[in-house]
Order: sequence, then structure tokens, then C-alpha cells
Amino acid sequence: MSALTAHLDVPLHHGAPGAARRAVVAVLGGWGFRDPDWLDAAAVVVSELVTNAVRHGGGCIALQVEAHDRRVVVSVADGSSVVPRRRDPDDVGGRGIALIEALAENWTVHNHEGGKQVRVMLLPCPGLEESSGSARGGAA
Repeated sequence: MSALTAHLDVPLHHGAPGAARRAVVAVLGGWGFRDPDWLDAAAVVVSELVTNAVRHGGGCIALQVEAHDRRVVVSVADGSSVVPRRRDPDDVGGRGIALIEALAENWTVHNHEGGKQVRVMLLPCPGLEESSGSARGGAA
């Protein structure tokens, strides 16, 4: 089983979610993930994770993308140990975790260097053969 990884340090800035979203979509596209609906869902998850880190996390934001065949894990680490939680849908800006839950297989939180890392397992990308390796022959 081949694995691909990308690591990005994201500035703690209001433009960080958009920059992270564009970078991850470019990386995934380079790795052979081409389904537009799946890429849109991945972009929303990345945007929500980074937005939460900018608003509530503090410290440096570290974004990681891991691909194992059709499976992709996106994780964002920040300097806060406060665990994200689902909020009331009527709260302004409180829909991020609900969106992540709707677009992903699962999510977890781990302690990370005095803060936390939120890891999201995306749904499998359609159109890629499991263990084929041919869709993503090169390294990024």
C-alpha cells in the first residue's frame, strides 16, 4: 500500500481557510483525485477545520493531508487544547462540525504538542481503483 503525505504550515490569518482549501485541492488533484463533487467536499472540510483553528485555536496551524489508495485523511493541529464540539444549529457560525460530519466518514481529536489535532477521514473518492497505484504514480 502506497501512502502520500503533504504538510503545510498555515498562517493564523483570515485568508488562511481559502489558501488552505486551494492548496489541498491542488495537492489532491496532483495525486489523481479528480471527482469534482468529492474535491468540493474535501475543500469544505479543509475550510471548516482551518476556520475553526483560526477562530478558536491560536498558535501555529499545521495542516496535513494523507492519501492511502482511495482514502484521504485531513488533519489540522493548533495551539488550543479545547476540543471542538457540535453547536446548536441556530448559533451563528456554529455549523462547522455538523458540515464535517455530513461530508466525512468520521473525525477524531488527539493531543498534539500542547494543543490538539483534529483528524478527519474523508469518504472514499469515487473513480479510483483501490490499491491500483496507477492513478497516482508520481510523488508530490
